[in-house]
Amino acid sequence: MITKETRILIVGLGLLGGSYARALTRAGCHVEAIDTNPDSIGYALHEGIICAGATEPEPEMLRNADLIIFGLYPKTMIDWVRAQQQHCKPGALLTDVSGVKGGVLDVIQSFLREDIEFVGCHPMAGREVSGVRNSNDAMFAPANFIVVPTEKNTPQGLDTATELGALLGFHTVTRLSMQEHDAIIGFVSQLTHAIAVSLMTCNNDENLQNYTGDSFRDLTRIARINENLWSELFLLNKTALIEQIDAFSGELSKMRQMLETEDAEGLKEMFRKSTKRRALFDRP
Repeated sequence: MITKETRILIVGLGLLGGSYARALTRAGCHVEAIDTNPDSIGYALHEGIICAGATEPEPEMLRNADLIIFGLYPKTMIDWVRAQQQHCKPGALLTDVSGVKGGVLDVIQSFLREDIEFVGCHPMAGREVSGVRNSNDAMFAPANFIVVPTEKNTPQGLDTATELGALLGFHTVTRLSMQEHDAIIGFVSQLTHAIAVSLMTCNNDENLQNYTGDSFRDLTRIARINENLWSELFLLNKTALIEQIDAFSGELSKMRQMLETEDAEGLKEMFRKSTKRRALFDRP
C-alpha cells in the first residue's frame, strides 16, 4: 500500500519521471529523484515536485526508498539495477515505465535479489516533447496504465503497482502478461509510430508544411520522435512489430486493390468498419 509515509525514489527525471513526481507529490507522497542532468534536479527542486535530488546514485537514497520508479531507457535500466540493487532496502518494490517488457523485465528478474521485487508497468501516456520541464501529470487522466505480472511477482507487489496507476490518475488500469503486452504494444504504439515516421519520410516536398491540414498534422504528431529511445524499443520488440507491419501492409494492399478495381462498396464497408471500431475509443 502507498501511503504518505511511503518514500518514493524516481530514477530518471524526464517527461514521465517528472510527471510521476508531480502527481505523487500532489498526492502527499515523499518523492526524491536521481538524474544525471543537474538542471533537471534543480528545476524539480525549485518547482517543489521533489523533496530531494541527486545527480549520482546515492546509496542512502536507495536504502531509504520503499518504492523505486525507473524512468530510464530499457538497457540503461538493466545496467543500473544490476549495479545498484545492492543498496536497496529489503522489501523494496521496483517498477518501470518501459514500453517493452520482453528482454527487459525477464532479464532484470533473472538476477534481482530475492528480498526485493520488480513489477513491470507501462503508462500509456506521453507527448512529442521531452524532459522534466515539459512534464504534466494531466496527460494521465485519459490514458491507460498496464501492469505486467510474472511468476516472480507477489500479490502484494501487483496490488501496489495497480494502486500506483490509480494514484497517478490513469483512466484505466489493467494487467497483461509479458507476451500479451509486447504483442499489443507492437500494434497500438509501435506500429502507429512506424506509420507516422513513414508518412514523414515518403514524401520529400520541402514545402509540405504549407499544404497540409489538421488530419495530416494529427496523424503525424508522434513522428517527432526520440531516435535513441524508439530504435531501442523497436529492436527489442522487433518480432511483434514486424508481424504488425505485415498485417497493416495487408490491409493497405486490400485498399489498393479496391481502388484499382473501383470497388466502391468494398471501400465503404472498410470505412464503416473503421468508423465503428474508432467510436469505441471516444471517452466522455
